[in-house]
Amino acid sequence: MAQVKHTYDTYAPPDIEFVRGEGARLFDNEGRDYLDCAAGIAVNSLGYAHPHLVETLKGQADGIWHLSNLYPIPAQKRLAERLCAATFADRVFFTNSGAEAMECAIKTARRYHYSNDAPERVKILTFEGAFHGRTLATIAAGGQEKYLEGFGEKTPGFISLPFGDEKALKAAVDGETAAILLEPIQGEGGIREFSGQFLRDLRELCDQEGILLIFDEVQTGIGRTGKLFAHQWFDVEPDIMASAKGLGGGFPVGACLAREEVAAPMVVGTHGSTFGGNPLAMAIGNAVLDVVLEDGFLDTVNAMATLFKQNLAEMVDTYPELLEDVRGNGLLMGMKAKVPNTDLIAAMREHGLLVAGAGDNVVRLVPPLIVNEEDVREVRNRMIAALNEVKNNLTQE
Repeated sequence: MAQVKHTYDTYAPPDIEFVRGEGARLFDNEGRDYLDCAAGIAVNSLGYAHPHLVETLKGQADGIWHLSNLYPIPAQKRLAERLCAATFADRVFFTNSGAEAMECAIKTARRYHYSNDAPERVKILTFEGAFHGRTLATIAAGGQEKYLEGFGEKTPGFISLPFGDEKALKAAVDGETAAILLEPIQGEGGIREFSGQFLRDLRELCDQEGILLIFDEVQTGIGRTGKLFAHQWFDVEPDIMASAKGLGGGFPVGACLAREEVAAPMVVGTHGSTFGGNPLAMAIGNAVLDVVLEDGFLDTVNAMATLFKQNLAEMVDTYPELLEDVRGNGLLMGMKAKVPNTDLIAAMREHGLLVAGAGDNVVRLVPPLIVNEEDVREVRNRMIAALNEVKNNLTQE
């Protein structure tokens, strides 16, 4: 008798059952190991079974899991203080996900202008290829038709512009513009980076026009690019920023960060979350920062990123019929494929290497930040085996 399925058919996972993880490796129910360069889509920042995270989770499990924000949560105050000390921000609102953090960012931007006698300023300018979440507002912000189709009229107030087109951006700015929103490096959009000069020009434009600058660092943050947040490479500060994914190291945690004057209009009753910022999530978030902010940790991330990029560049040179270029920064990397990226992803999985897809036919690699030299060497070996297989199959066709 066929097994009855009770979950939505919104995912199409391969026939693998993972039962255990350690460091950068996963193990299935048959004992086979896989090097994980997907990391739960850039979520498992410290890999699997990290001792400090496990100890923290077990300790908090004996305490309070949930209170709601009706009462003070000391660990929430501590995590907010640490995030603000390490960034441009003065205030933080905690959520359960990146999409929720983006919703808070959008509301914060519009509320700011409303409180400054400009309620007409509600438009958010975004860029083609963006991905900001799966809610009705965030799919409108992303502007991708494949995510908008079938859900009725697009939520108004979002204008999608050509990627990196400064001329089109300036032309779109008017008296109703509230903010400009972008990912410093588009993840789902194909590991596409905005240049440092573009980001600096963006900051200048926002200052000139009284527009807020919002960075979506849900995927690029918490050390993913070798700095705590990607924009810190360019000395460009936003007014509002969304973070999530790696912040919880595998536990659902999100955050919307903002400057004091921007966050000030978000007073009691304007926004809320039942689960956001609960004691269990805040304990884990603080534990992640304990590790990521430790002296030398991000130096190691950058060293491993250099090794990875050298290996990926070698792959592009060795397999020109399969691969076109290498993209990304830090441990957020991609290879644009000349064959369907799904073919490469499947072949790599068969050889014990887990990677993810991205737009523009890109194979995305976002390994845990704790990968070591041995892991990187093994990734190279497994990737070569997979690419050889795909190449041989092409030759035989």
